[in-house]
Amino acid sequence: MSAQETWISRIEAARGDLDRSSTAARVAGLLREQITDGLLQPGERLPEAELCRAAGVSRNTLREAFRLLVQERLLEHRFNSGVFVRRLTAADLADLYRVRRILECAGVRESAAAGPGALDRLDAAVAEGERAAAAGHWPGVGTADIRFHQAIGALCGSPRVDEVMRNLLAELRLVFHEMGSPREFHEPYLVRNRLLTELMRRGETAAAERELLSYFDDAEAQLTAAYRRDEERHGGRQRAL
Repeated sequence: MSAQETWISRIEAARGDLDRSSTAARVAGLLREQITDGLLQPGERLPEAELCRAAGVSRNTLREAFRLLVQERLLEHRFNSGVFVRRLTAADLADLYRVRRILECAGVRESAAAGPGALDRLDAAVAEGERAAAAGHWPGVGTADIRFHQAIGALCGSPRVDEVMRNLLAELRLVFHEMGSPREFHEPYLVRNRLLTELMRRGETAAAERELLSYFDDAEAQLTAAYRRDEERHGGRQRAL
C-alpha cells in the first residue's frame, strides 16, 4: 500500500464519526492528524475527488476543510494547480520555536501542581517513542515526540493552549521532514524526553525548564542548519512555497 493509500484509507475508516453539524471541521481534523502523524508531507498534492469519496463529503465541504487548514498554515492553494501541504520557511521555524519556548516552559512551571494523570501522559509518550525506536520505526518516534510536547503544553490546564499546541505541533511535524535522517535527529531526544519527565516527576521544575530551553536551542539549531543546506542545494534561494 502506498503512502497516499495509507492516509486516504485512514480518512475513509473514520468517516462514520462525521456529523452534519461539524463535518468540515472534522474533515480538517482528520487531515491535520495525517500531517501530525507524518503521513502527509510538505509539497504533497491533496486529491480532491479521492478525498471526497473517502470521507463521503461534497466538494464544498472538503473545500471548507481546506480553507480551515490554509488558515492554520498547514495547506496552501496554488492557482490552477490545486491544494498542497505547505512547506514551511526558516522564518516559520524560528517563530514556531519562539512560541514553543513561551507555552511549553509555562507547562513545565505548572507541572508541580499537575495531577498524576497529567504526568502519566508524559510517561506514556516517552514509552511510545522508546517502543518505536526499539522497532526501528523512526517516523513513529517523531510522532511520539509530538505527543510528548502536546502533553507538556497540556500541563497548563488550558483548552486554548491545547488548541494552539495542536496546530503548532502539526506545523512542526512538517519541519521534521527537512531532516534527511529521522533517526539521527530524533534518537538523542528520546533520552532527553525521559530526563525531562523524571525532573518534573521529582518537582524539579527550575532544572526541567533549563533543560527544556537547552533542548529547544539544540533542536532549532539542527533544523535551521537543515534549512540552510536545502537553500544551498537550490542555489541559495528559498524553495518556492
